[in-house]
This record gives sequence, C-alpha cells and structure tokens, in this order.
Amino acid sequence: MSIDVGQRRRFSPDARREQILSVAVRLFGERGYAEVSTTDVAREAGVARGLINHYFGTKKDLYLEVIHVMLTVPPVALASLPDGDLPVRIDAIVGWFLDVVSRHSQSWLAAITAGGMAGDAEVDRAISSAIDAAADAVLTAVGFTAVTPPMHAMARSYVGLATSTAREWLERDVLTRAQVHRLLSLTLLTMVTSVFTDD
Repeated sequence: MSIDVGQRRRFSPDARREQILSVAVRLFGERGYAEVSTTDVAREAGVARGLINHYFGTKKDLYLEVIHVMLTVPPVALASLPDGDLPVRIDAIVGWFLDVVSRHSQSWLAAITAGGMAGDAEVDRAISSAIDAAADAVLTAVGFTAVTPPMHAMARSYVGLATSTAREWLERDVLTRAQVHRLLSLTLLTMVTSVFTDD
C-alpha cells in the first residue's frame, strides 16, 4: 500500500507495519540496499522514522524482512490452493509464484540476488532460510506431510530451478510466461510422481 508523501492516516499496528513493509519492498527493489535509508522509507510511507525502528529495528533488519516476504510462500497462498487433483494444485501454486514474481519483479529479483548485499552472512542466511521455507511450501502444496532429508533437498533443487527459470523470463526475456509455467508445472509433477516416491 502506498500513500502520498506527508499524508498521515490511522492504521492498526499490523496494517501500519504492512504498509511500511510494502514501501520498503518497492524501494529496495528500485534502488538496492545501499541507496535506501530508513528516512526514505518513512517519508514514502508517511510515518515518523522512529516508527520504522519500532516495528523493524535497524535498516538491515527491515531488509531481512523484505527478503523473507519476497522469497517465501505465505500460509494464505497454500490455504487458497484448490482441492482438485495433483496437476490442478501444481498448476495453481506455479501460477501463484509467477503472479508474485511478475507483479513485484524488481523487488523479487533484488531479493533473490541479495540486492548488493551478497556475501553478507545475515543476508545469505536469510536467503537460505527463505529457500528452505519455499521447499517446505512446495512439499506441502503437493500433499507431502512426512518429508525425508533427501526429499527436502530435492525440493530445494526445484526452488532453485524455479528461481533460475523465472530470471530467464524476467531479466533476460528469453522465455515466455507460458513456457516458464509449463516447465515448472511439468517438472514438479514429474518429481512428485517419479522422483520423490523413489527410495
């Protein structure tokens, strides 16, 4: 949610936090970590800078939250998956992923590439944690409840494929959305039916 500079509106604490985070996602995506200050975020969100610290702590803490938001699948996305058969659910989760990365392409690309913060231990841990969470979400989406370490590793590999394929579409404009959707859907279906079930 974006509001005019200087405009103040009353929000609940959760809504205010979400509003600030939405502005931070956009600014870090547009400019990168080094070029964004908490003052910039506060100004764009129409709040006092101290409120940024209140909700998020430091600028780096705010950036780590941006990475988490951009790279993880929220519970609401999993809860809203259709009850249909496996291909229908896979089609829905892939569609959700492509909707998110296309709607927030700059911010997503900045998050997945660490936005100029690659090599920072906390940022690298945040990205790795987000990939773990995304792998868990993939396994949940396709109906696995008992997950072995090899299955989780394969799901992480799928997340890597999804990330690389989305970048081919968004950054390099080599693939179309339809091609990306088909590749990711068929690959996940094959993994579920022929790979995850193997000993």
